[in-house]
Amino acid sequence: MSSESEEQHDLSLRASDEGKDSFSSGVPLEIQQESSTNFKLHETNDQCRPYRQIHMEPQERTNTSTKQLIIKKLHKSCQCSPSKAKNRIYDFLPVLRWLPKYDLKKNILGDVMSGLIVGILLVPQSIAYSLLAGQEPIFGLYTSFFASIIYFLFGTSRHISVGIFGVLCLMIGEVVDRELHKAGYGAAGIAPFGVISNESTLISNMSDGICSKSCYAIKIGSTVTFLAGVYQVAMGFFQVGFISVYLSDALLSGFVTGASFTILTSQAKYLLGLSLPRSNGVGSLITTWIHIFKNIHKTNLCDLITSLLCLLVLLPTKELNEHFKSKLKAPIPTELIVVVAATLASHFGKLNENYNSSISGHIPTGFMPPKAPDWDLIPNVAVDAIAISIIGFAITVSLSEMFAKKHGYTVKANQEMYAIGFCNIIPSFFHCITTSAALAKTLVKESTGCQTQLSAVVTALVLLLVLLVIAPLFFSLQKCVLGVITIVNLRGALRKFRDLPKMWRVSRMDTVIWFVTMLCSALISTEIGLLIGVCFSMFCVILRTQKPKISLLGWVEESEIFECMTDYKNLQTKPGIKVFRFIAPLYYINKEAFKSALYKKTLNPVLVKASQKKAAKRKLREETVTLSGLQDEVSVQLSHEPMELHTIVIDCSAMQFLDTAGIQTLKEVRRDYEAIGIQVLLAQCNPSVRDSLVRGEYCKEDEENLLFYSVYTAVGFAVDSQAQKGVCVLNGVSPVTD
Repeated sequence: MSSESEEQHDLSLRASDEGKDSFSSGVPLEIQQESSTNFKLHETNDQCRPYRQIHMEPQERTNTSTKQLIIKKLHKSCQCSPSKAKNRIYDFLPVLRWLPKYDLKKNILGDVMSGLIVGILLVPQSIAYSLLAGQEPIFGLYTSFFASIIYFLFGTSRHISVGIFGVLCLMIGEVVDRELHKAGYGAAGIAPFGVISNESTLISNMSDGICSKSCYAIKIGSTVTFLAGVYQVAMGFFQVGFISVYLSDALLSGFVTGASFTILTSQAKYLLGLSLPRSNGVGSLITTWIHIFKNIHKTNLCDLITSLLCLLVLLPTKELNEHFKSKLKAPIPTELIVVVAATLASHFGKLNENYNSSISGHIPTGFMPPKAPDWDLIPNVAVDAIAISIIGFAITVSLSEMFAKKHGYTVKANQEMYAIGFCNIIPSFFHCITTSAALAKTLVKESTGCQTQLSAVVTALVLLLVLLVIAPLFFSLQKCVLGVITIVNLRGALRKFRDLPKMWRVSRMDTVIWFVTMLCSALISTEIGLLIGVCFSMFCVILRTQKPKISLLGWVEESEIFECMTDYKNLQTKPGIKVFRFIAPLYYINKEAFKSALYKKTLNPVLVKASQKKAAKRKLREETVTLSGLQDEVSVQLSHEPMELHTIVIDCSAMQFLDTAGIQTLKEVRRDYEAIGIQVLLAQCNPSVRDSLVRGEYCKEDEENLLFYSVYTAVGFAVDSQAQKGVCVLNGVSPVTD
């Protein structure tokens, strides 16, 4: 075939394609021809080929009873073989899987380096956070030591650092203070603990029937820790980690920032050297600042000057560490340097004797005998442990997944819950408090060359050295120095305010959730603030479904795609057909919003029906009046004038589910429109929605063809059905003839 004949052949094909309607492939060209902007329908021989409907046969489902299902699962889980037993053990203790394959030459240097640095950083932080939790400094060191060892055995993340965490310490401290007050240990709070004279005194207090204030405080803390660990292991066993999805990033960030204000407030009295009662409950932040300003004249100048000097050293050096972290092989251990210098200055300057400066007191060496938590305290702290456990595992799992994704490996969220649970259950018998992963220490651990959790063993060895030898040397360390270290470590949470403009541009709803959670956590209380944040976050989700995006769709020419007409230009519409999209599940909350939006975008069938009834009444009145035959004929023709709209297609692709109210709403909509001669078609229903429609008897047996697998086929069906009726046969109204 020559090139000229090929061109003519192509032109003839294009002309014939332009004459065809892409929605009417099932209708012969002799019956229907249209341009891109208008339909011209013609009938030939009063015969039309019916529209070809797609038919998909659903899979047959076996009716298995609940009893049979449980028996089948138990049978499967109880089957045992050597390989299955080996995998179970390896899954429970992941260290057995990777430690035998450890690459000594490749990983040992980075693991040792990161372990040493994190261990050095943990020493002052563990002592400082102990005061925040209302405990003696030794218990913070115990907590970090045991957590590092246990996570090494059970954890699946290679990089996170598990240990003492400021927000959890604050939450434990509030519980400890409340229970101490109930037990009658005075209203002075936790801060002014009596100094333990020596190791034997503390150990005897832990074993005697009569428990001192510090002894009872760690009983409370270890009981809360035990319960939190039990909750976490139970959540892992029942695989209910989905609870963490209710703690969004915005909510967690707002909670941590709000709790940071409470931590800062609780440490302010140490910076000023004030001995004040610790406020807790609703409005504790405001109450604490009122107490501080009332007693500001009692400020200890020695503690104030020491605090200012430590701030002037720690803040700039911390900023320099972050600014040059890419160039530094390891961050400068500024906190440890400040602790050592401040301890020496306090010891040789006799600041406690001369200026009545508050000091840490004796920190015993070695380990205390293990002791079970106080079972009698469980009813008092059971509710508090729920919030602590959820925050602990949510932060740990989120950090594990974040660093696993960054370094290209996978973690098991369920095993992470087991790991953090055992990091709380086992240490609770050794006088420890609740632990979790911490972002700041994890970032240091990663940036200093960590390859595996062997670095946690090195960290534990550093803490063991401190516990066995070095701990008593911190006797003269001022509490104001520990308070400064705690406050300086809040910089990351407080910097979230700088991210608010960007967060506002990305998602205004997340920004509002952040603000509400932050303010409630700071001004009311941490537990109530978290609860309010979760409830408000869920309310925002409901609000989004109550007021979803609603739009009419247009057809992208020469395709099968339909898009929102307000978002895109040059979209085509089919005369007499409107395609409506509702981007939300249809249920009892938004059913009225669905109906009102549909009626507004198309037409209100109730009003049309009412106007038709008025027209019929008017016609009856006109018939009673003597008029000419010509006027009678005109009035009849006007009353039967057909409407332009004949089909509404509802795009159900964004409807995740329907409830009973949603099904009933669709029935009402269909009935109202059919009453005025407009057919309603549903398109792109997912299997769940289709199943709901079938069970709700939306369609009769002979009407299943009104559910379409795409908007394109639904519109094609509407075009064909109108073509078979004839261009003047709209809405079931016959044309008027002479």
